[in-house]
Amino acid sequence: MNAKLRGKRIAILLTDGFEQVEMTSPREALEKAGADVEIVSPAGESVRAWDMTKWGKTFRVDVALKKADVREYDALVLPGGVMNPDKLRLDQRAIDFVRSFFDDGKPVAAICHGPWTLIEAGVVRGRRMTSWPSLQTDLSNAGAEWVDEQVVADEQLVTSRKPADLPAFNRKMIEKFAGTVPHREFVTVEGTPPLRSSGAAYP
Repeated sequence: MNAKLRGKRIAILLTDGFEQVEMTSPREALEKAGADVEIVSPAGESVRAWDMTKWGKTFRVDVALKKADVREYDALVLPGGVMNPDKLRLDQRAIDFVRSFFDDGKPVAAICHGPWTLIEAGVVRGRRMTSWPSLQTDLSNAGAEWVDEQVVADEQLVTSRKPADLPAFNRKMIEKFAGTVPHREFVTVEGTPPLRSSGAAYP
């Protein structure tokens, strides 16, 4: 374990139907970097993942959303999956929780369909972002500049497109959460093939 994030407390906000690897991979990377990571959810005592084409594992919820205090966290992660952010963006507590991280200037990392929740929170206008390709129009209509790249960092926000981007997403997320990324940075990895909208399967 390295100590880049020692003393940092990170929230992962999700509900039933989140893409499993988009939670487990960032959580493992954050914990290896020394962070304390907690699953925050409105779902109850446990939450169930979606694993590409079928239901996945069940995970324990560490903190109920109604009890979560943004002041106790240093950063936020928003996994994707179609069902997960579609439910969260209808939950006013979830929207207020997300918006508070931006109000406080704290870093946020969102992957795949995760930016749907950011749109509802009203925090994407003027930002350069990426996502699963079906969100391109939604993000553009909300005032973001959408780009088809592996990982994009804009101010305190990090976004990526899909599970295959997780290695780059995790690296940039940890750098941002540790406070080492310059203000507004755009990143692409040489040799990365173009994203095709017919990639992963979702419910």
